[in-house]
Formats: sequence, structure tokens, C-alpha cells
Amino acid sequence: MFITLIFAFGLGLVAGLRALTAPAALFLARGGTIGIVLGVLAVAELIADMLPQIPSRTSPPALIARILSGGIVGWFITGANSSVALAGLLLGVVGVLVGAYGGRTVRIAAIEQIGAIPAALVEDVVAIALAALIVIR
Repeated sequence: MFITLIFAFGLGLVAGLRALTAPAALFLARGGTIGIVLGVLAVAELIADMLPQIPSRTSPPALIARILSGGIVGWFITGANSSVALAGLLLGVVGVLVGAYGGRTVRIAAIEQIGAIPAALVEDVVAIALAALIVIR
């Protein structure tokens, strides 16, 4: 049970970095059409994230989308009908806040060091790798 709660936080963290990567990874691992649709949308998000006109992940619409994403994956990974599902949802949301605000801070510092596109790509790799690591366990 404890490890599942850590996974809920971890997928929330991923959702804080990239809103659709966490649900895409979770549902791709479970199989089915919804995973494929989310996977396509997640790839589109990765591409769009590199565009300068995309608003900050901490702007209200983006943050709300991330909170919903992280809460849902936290709820699902802990077992939607289990007694720890609410804890999973809450830890997913906490993970989102850490990922969104912490990721923004790290990304700004990385942009100064390596540039905008490389910083975005590094963040993409981190989000995808963490999501994959969690869902294959």
C-alpha cells in the first residue's frame, strides 16, 4: 500500500511537468483505446510545450488541468474503489504542485544554461522516464 501511495505522488509529479504524460502512461500500460488517444495527445503536448506562446504551467488553466490529471492518476493507481483511493488522489495533487512549481524553477534555470529547446527536451525525458518507471512496476 505504501509503495502505491509513492507511485500516486510520482505520477502526480509527472502530471505537474506534463499534464497528459502521466495519464497516457497509466492507460497505455493498462491497454485499450483510451491509452492510445491519451498517448497521441501527450505527444502533441510535448511538441506544443516548446512553443513560446504556450502559457506557463502555473497559469490557472494549465495548473487546474494538471491538478485534475494528477488527482485522477493518483486515484486510479491506488485503486479507484479502494480505501486508499482518496489518499492517492490527494498525493497525486501534492505531486502536481511539486512538479509544476519545482519543474518551472528548474526549467528556468536550465534555459539559462542550455537554452529553451534543450531544457524542454530534458524535462520531457525526465517526465516520460519517471512515468514509465512507475507504470511498469
